[in-house]
Amino acid sequence: MGDETVIFSEDTKRPIISEVLCSGCGICIHKCPFGAVHIVNLPEELENPVHQFGPNSFRLYRLPMPKEKTVLGIIGQNGVGKTTAIRVLSGDLIPNLGKFDELAALLGEFSTQSVSAKEKAERYEVISRYFRGSELQSYFERMQEGDLKVISKPQYVDKIPKVAKGTVEEVINKVDERGIGDILFKKFGMEEVRERELYDLSGGELQRLAIMASIVRDADVYYFDEPSSYLDINQRLNVAKIIRDLAKEKMVITIEHDLAILDYLSDYVHLLYGMPAVYGIVSSPMGVRVGINTYLQGYIKDENVRFRSEEIKFVLKTPKERSSKDELFTYPALKKSYPNFTLDVVGGTVYNGEVISIVGPNATGKTTFVKMVAGMEEPTEGDIQKDIDISYKPQYIKRDFDGSIRELLFAVAKKDIYESWYKTEILNPLRLDQLLDNMVGELSGGEMQRTAIAACLSKKADLYLLDEPSAYLDVEQRLAMAKMVRRRMENEDTTAIIVEHDLVTTDYVSDRTIVFSGKPSVNGTASKPMSLRNGMNAFLLNLDITFRRDSENGRPRANKRFSQIDRKQKEMGEFYYATI
Repeated sequence: MGDETVIFSEDTKRPIISEVLCSGCGICIHKCPFGAVHIVNLPEELENPVHQFGPNSFRLYRLPMPKEKTVLGIIGQNGVGKTTAIRVLSGDLIPNLGKFDELAALLGEFSTQSVSAKEKAERYEVISRYFRGSELQSYFERMQEGDLKVISKPQYVDKIPKVAKGTVEEVINKVDERGIGDILFKKFGMEEVRERELYDLSGGELQRLAIMASIVRDADVYYFDEPSSYLDINQRLNVAKIIRDLAKEKMVITIEHDLAILDYLSDYVHLLYGMPAVYGIVSSPMGVRVGINTYLQGYIKDENVRFRSEEIKFVLKTPKERSSKDELFTYPALKKSYPNFTLDVVGGTVYNGEVISIVGPNATGKTTFVKMVAGMEEPTEGDIQKDIDISYKPQYIKRDFDGSIRELLFAVAKKDIYESWYKTEILNPLRLDQLLDNMVGELSGGEMQRTAIAACLSKKADLYLLDEPSAYLDVEQRLAMAKMVRRRMENEDTTAIIVEHDLVTTDYVSDRTIVFSGKPSVNGTASKPMSLRNGMNAFLLNLDITFRRDSENGRPRANKRFSQIDRKQKEMGEFYYATI
């Protein structure tokens, strides 16, 4: 260790290594007699990418490894190559091993649809040799021989009515190669929509249709890209159970941002990290618990890589003592009636400086209640008397602003957009600082969601209403959003009410919760605001599902039904908070 790399701390007067001057030679690790020096690597590109789209474009390093009769989960930020990896493994994209110039000259495009059978076989022969000695060698050999049939469930299910026509039953019958359509209609709870046209389906119904249409096909490998989107927690767990049953016979790979569902669904996981839109690296496979905890920790021990500066931990919240002076507003019992639906709301009190989450099945009135609080819907019975300023982010975001993100936020925040606190508290956590000049009409789903959250929180208000803010966001964006909302409510002594289906996000952000129950599309009942513990226990009791807390970082983990832990927690009456 050269003397020129050593400086002395002004506080302790002890020698420390200068990160600016150190060349990273590693000599100091072996020379230090006390083992006090450790070198931790930051993410950097590897050699020999599996695929590169062109000059100065995105590079993907390594690939996930599917295994027979297991569910492989993939977790990572948006833009680091998860969908690209799926396209390669599904045969939709021929990996060029970084030699994009040669392949472009030979094939013109990278898609397998643009090449002949002979050219495709020749390319996969090269790829099989590249992965010689690994499990991927036999995988690509089967693909080369045409002995591997792959089915993929797309990410954006809202596009299905644009490419397919007919009723739900007609679509399923057309692709039902395994003869299990009738069984799946019952398992997915889709019997009531058999005769409905695709354009009349909700987002959740389209998602379940897409998963059904994949499972009824006869294939060797099934890929599910974000299967929990648009689904409530009960539907998510039900879909996860069905996919796990499929994996008893087939290879299954899923990309999922809901950590509780990923944990419940997967046998093992691959982490993807790197620089979004620049490069992505696939980690070695890990057991699902170890993999998710490693992702939250932000440090891959086996590879000695730290890909996030801060570890994500979940803290058990104790109910706060409240008094009348802390009240923001109180609402009485409410009723909202439509021709085919009725919502009954138990009265309650909302306090300053808290975050209340709303949980419950789809189509039981959660959005209707939020709109009543916002003053956009009038109750049929009862009245919400409040003299407060409200900012509302709807569930479905319109792209009707003709301008950039910067112009949109300036219209709401005015000169605050140029203040340092605004950048620190809103733009940076939502990663919008590099997107300010992008046009609103051209944003992706995740970018639009983050922009809408920023616009909602930019308004000066006493109460912020956010309907499903985690939709389209990856794991890190969801938790960063939750942390930002909590900090803003506490610092400004304002209040947020959030509709959310991701239980990990709900746990991370909430002080209290309102539980919805009832028969979807027929009737709904909303409880009064309860402590998070009592509310989640009541909610999960109705679903007959138990969650425990991970002993390492406190995150909620769904128990396998009828497992020893599941039975023990039900005997204890602790459906949510037990640490086992």
